[in-house]
Amino acid sequence: MVGLTSAAGVIALLDEQDDDLKVYALQKLNGLVDQFWAEISDAVSKIEIMYEDTEFKDRQLAALVASKVYYHLGEFDDSLNFALGAGNLFDLSLKSEYVDTIVSKCIDKYITLRVQEQHDPPNAEPVDSRLKDVVEKMFAKCYQDGEFKQAVGIALEAHRLDVVEYSIKTGGPSNILPYVYELTMTVVLDQAYRNTLLKLLVDQFRKLEVPDYVSINQCLVHLGDHQASAELLQTLVNSGVQSDLLMAYQLAFDLENNATQKYLTKVANALPTEPTDTGTSKFQKVKSILLGKETIKLQLEFLCRNNHTDMLILKNSKTVLDARLSIYHSAVTFANAFMNAGTTSDDFLRQNLEWLSRATNWSKFSATAALGVIHKGHLSQGMNLLAPYLPQDGVTASPYSEGGSLFALGLIHANHGGDVLHYLRGVLKNTQIEVLQHGACLGLGTAGMATDDGDIYDELKNVLFSDSAIGGEAAGLAMGMVMLGTASEKALDEMLQYAHETQHEKIIRGLAVGISLVMYGKEDAADTLIEKLAGDKDPIMRYGCMYTIAMAYCGTGNNKAIRRLLHVAVSDVNDDVRRAAVTALGFILFRSYKQVPRIVQLLSESYNPHVRYGACLALGISCAGTGLLEAIELLEPMTKDNIDFVRQGAFIALAMILMQQNEVQNPKSATVRTMYEDVIKKKNEDALAKFGAVLAQGIIDGGGRNVTISMQSRSGHSNMPAIVGVALFTQFWYWFPTSHFLSLAFTPTALIGVNVDLNMPEIEFVSNAKPSMFAYIPPTKPPTTAVVEKVATAVLSTTAKAQAKAKKAKTAEPEAMEEDEKPEEKVEETKDDEAKSSAKAKKEPQSEKLGNLARVVPAQLKYIVFDKDARYVPVKKDVTGGIVVLLDNRSGEPETLI
Repeated sequence: MVGLTSAAGVIALLDEQDDDLKVYALQKLNGLVDQFWAEISDAVSKIEIMYEDTEFKDRQLAALVASKVYYHLGEFDDSLNFALGAGNLFDLSLKSEYVDTIVSKCIDKYITLRVQEQHDPPNAEPVDSRLKDVVEKMFAKCYQDGEFKQAVGIALEAHRLDVVEYSIKTGGPSNILPYVYELTMTVVLDQAYRNTLLKLLVDQFRKLEVPDYVSINQCLVHLGDHQASAELLQTLVNSGVQSDLLMAYQLAFDLENNATQKYLTKVANALPTEPTDTGTSKFQKVKSILLGKETIKLQLEFLCRNNHTDMLILKNSKTVLDARLSIYHSAVTFANAFMNAGTTSDDFLRQNLEWLSRATNWSKFSATAALGVIHKGHLSQGMNLLAPYLPQDGVTASPYSEGGSLFALGLIHANHGGDVLHYLRGVLKNTQIEVLQHGACLGLGTAGMATDDGDIYDELKNVLFSDSAIGGEAAGLAMGMVMLGTASEKALDEMLQYAHETQHEKIIRGLAVGISLVMYGKEDAADTLIEKLAGDKDPIMRYGCMYTIAMAYCGTGNNKAIRRLLHVAVSDVNDDVRRAAVTALGFILFRSYKQVPRIVQLLSESYNPHVRYGACLALGISCAGTGLLEAIELLEPMTKDNIDFVRQGAFIALAMILMQQNEVQNPKSATVRTMYEDVIKKKNEDALAKFGAVLAQGIIDGGGRNVTISMQSRSGHSNMPAIVGVALFTQFWYWFPTSHFLSLAFTPTALIGVNVDLNMPEIEFVSNAKPSMFAYIPPTKPPTTAVVEKVATAVLSTTAKAQAKAKKAKTAEPEAMEEDEKPEEKVEETKDDEAKSSAKAKKEPQSEKLGNLARVVPAQLKYIVFDKDARYVPVKKDVTGGIVVLLDNRSGEPETLI
């Protein structure tokens, strides 16, 4: 049978008077439309008239045919309108491209109208009831097919909380709840709506058979509801069940890891106070955890015990570099501080006192501040350790070492100011010396981070208004740190106004970066300020704008922010602003770090060296500690760049990416380390590149090889101290002492188990990976002293034979047959071969047993297993490293503590 070649005959029937013939024509056209849509499109107006005629008996069929014609013409809006008019004839269950396209258009339109309804009710367009019907049918189809996650995806975008709730109940809370939480934190951009969803999630997590306290806790931190956090902890402590008490301790450790100082203080204050005559009460323990005392004590113990700093690397760098140049002296100071961060080991400084004494002016400031990085977290001894350097009444040894010691005090108490804030405020109030003001401001900012303390802010403002360039720069940064993430209108107005009034570039820069910190994590609430700063004539304020975008949208992967940064990166007239724009990409994309090499690839090949440098830092910041090969491949050519500071950026970025990566995990690790040594030894290498290589040596071996730079906490929250620390570290471009801020981003990669008394029992757990996979990098071998050996004289074979005969004649032994090789040597050779073969035969085990205070790097966590029948098991389901509260299954028996 020959197929149809035209639909003209059927189209002609549309002009008939009889409705039955028209219906017949429409039925035929409905089947032919995919093939002859071009021909039918000429008659589409006739079909539309039939649909609009209320007395025509098959209007819905006319609408369906018209919808299909418009679909093929690419007029999707018209197609959608007619599909809605087709009613039940538009069958959602049919598998065709037409149905899929129109349904997706339907959903998009519905979402747009719903969002408009939520955000701007007076001007919102009412949602068509037919559109609602299609979407409801889609939800019903998802339920029927068991595609609950699909329904949740649409419902979240369309603000349909009833559908979200129904999907969670019907689809199984354990399956759907984590998915909803993930989408809420990654896809939902509107903060008010996200908070509504988080409240819904808290209710749902509470309704589970076994409430998911860990997830409830995470939601409450995002909501900033300190009262609910305190009530949750109180309920668990008062329940009288041992496992609940342990869970309360675990939640307190998680809170300390994720929340701000201000939030933690509020939670601690909301907990009941008990009489202390009975020893340490349960609530006191919870408060002690919340205020960071326990975490810091345990991490300090871990870093001191497992210190694997390779002093030879430092010694070699110090020997090669001329200490009379302050840039080299500072570089070695920073490298030593990073390598020993938190380990309390100042051996290198003690062994090189003569070298240390060569530091002058700001080098001396940096060298003293380095003590704060080395002793970071040593809260109980901080003041005593720094006593020789701190300002004494009436006696001023050197303002630089005193200023450095005040900054060091802040670094020791970073994010846990408590005891030293009062002392630092007193020093700041009573001094007019710029260097001391500088150190005290930086110390106050670091120790009082995110406290939103009005008194400290006012003290800093007084320093700022004295219009001293050195003190004012530090005051601007410190004001930002104290008001971190508060979006305080008063602070922003004052800082912006003064930035426009002062003539000092240093002060303007300090304020520009400070303003960005005030807007930390504020997302779209920062857009008005961003617009204002972006249009500023002063390039330093536009530079601050780039950091404001980075801080406000850090970790969100927000497309609007990325587009804006990329636009500035290629269009701004100022190099500093362009460099900052590219660097800021690293902050926004650290959660989806695998995308970053692709995004910055073209920028890394830019003609502008500042853009190339920014690309290096963006890769280093976003991919820190991941060992991502694509990032390393982009950075390798940049280590040979013809501009010195681009090479510096590439060295630093490679160090950040390769932290805790050994040769088994990443073969590039050894070559990069060797490259640093070669660059430092090169006579004709530029000072800036050498500075970068020395700094990189310190970063790659940070904290005795026991820390990594992690921009998000173990439970997936943005790691606020780390983000702020890295943002301030990048300011070393202008001011070397800010390099020390990188220590705020150092996160110990420990697994520390604690019992109900918060002591560390001896435990055992298994890492199901080869020991070499995550082993420490072997230490550098000292150069062997080469011994000059005598070269063996060549002896002719004939001479050898003659000598042998003479020897035999002397001993009067009977002549034996001459042999080419001595049998003894043969035996030795076979022994060597046997040893080699036995070494080959001895295979590496596939797993290893680890104990308490073990180093467990992030990539190793998925291999960690606790035996369910062991005495100690974690109270939390998923072990994410860090401090793990352990449930004792044999609580009556005596414990062995570390």
